[in-house]
Amino acid sequence: MQTHIETYSDQNKVAQEEQTVALFRPLTLRGLTLRNRIAVAPMCQYSSEDGFATDWHLVHLGSRAVGGAGIVMTEAAAVEARGRISPQDLGIYHDEHIEALSRITAFIRANGASPAIQLAHAGRKASTYRPWSGSGEVPASEGGWITIGPSAERFAPHYPLPTELTPEEIAEVVQSFKRATERSLAAGFEIVEIHAAHGYLLHQFLSPLSNHRQDSYGGSLSNRMRFLLEVTDAVRAAWPQELPVFVRLSASDWTEGGLTIADTVEISRALKEHGADLVDTSSGGNVATATIPLAPNYQVPFADAIREESQIATGAVGLITEPEQANAILERGEADLIFLARELLRDPYWPLHAARALNYNFAWPRQYERAKR
Repeated sequence: MQTHIETYSDQNKVAQEEQTVALFRPLTLRGLTLRNRIAVAPMCQYSSEDGFATDWHLVHLGSRAVGGAGIVMTEAAAVEARGRISPQDLGIYHDEHIEALSRITAFIRANGASPAIQLAHAGRKASTYRPWSGSGEVPASEGGWITIGPSAERFAPHYPLPTELTPEEIAEVVQSFKRATERSLAAGFEIVEIHAAHGYLLHQFLSPLSNHRQDSYGGSLSNRMRFLLEVTDAVRAAWPQELPVFVRLSASDWTEGGLTIADTVEISRALKEHGADLVDTSSGGNVATATIPLAPNYQVPFADAIREESQIATGAVGLITEPEQANAILERGEADLIFLARELLRDPYWPLHAARALNYNFAWPRQYERAKR
């Protein structure tokens, strides 16, 4: 295994010296240098029991490292059992979860990528069926549980009714994020991402459409972002200073009265002050009836605005499918990383094929070199 690590690393050092293509330029964040600007976005696999990673996760994530991505990120890993979206979600709320995750991170690193984990809590969107098993609330008789949120309001009529968190309970969730960060380090991850998007717990606090609290965690934007900043402080304190922390944000609720890009720029400025290194820029997910204008690059302007106005690195994601398209986003300076999701489900080797399309000589794994020419 060690010989393979050295050989693969040496190959890409040579390739990096030759590079002129933006998509394949290394990116250094704190003390970590990524081999290129391609990141595997978090994508739920709904293939765990009690949060444990399985061989499915090893093959799924490992193949994207073999395929040439710079960052391979897990799906949302719940920091508490009640924070899972479904009973089959990945978790990092037991020390026993570390062993299986360590096997995965070792394989990712051995194949030239940086392993990353997204730390998450679903809040009021928890205790729901995985997509192929149904929709809406999972009853207690089928393994469901009581959910939590900033206010006692459902996401949608068929979703669970959450209980409103007390300030003391909020502090307990912050500690859950901290303990999950410690486990992530023990498991060999090099990047942690805090999930504060897509209508999950931290986004629920950020948005005025779901946060109707009357205390110091509700009302003004500075109050609504308090929970996220407390989580960021706890994660940053538990994470090595030489390794980066990402935060995924929904830049817009796409609904009148909800979060706007102006709000997200302000949140991003605060996150930078609290030690975050990159904003993974998405949108939506907190309003069941929102209409999102889906189109190629539809979220790129959000990443661009946050990068320019908040002076923090950003990742762009959403209907980015073509090598030339991804490269142009970076060339224009609209983002620092390209996160790919469904396109990497279709083609785990997209980075290798992108290098060919962009006439860039990116090193393939030795085992696959016969197919490169």
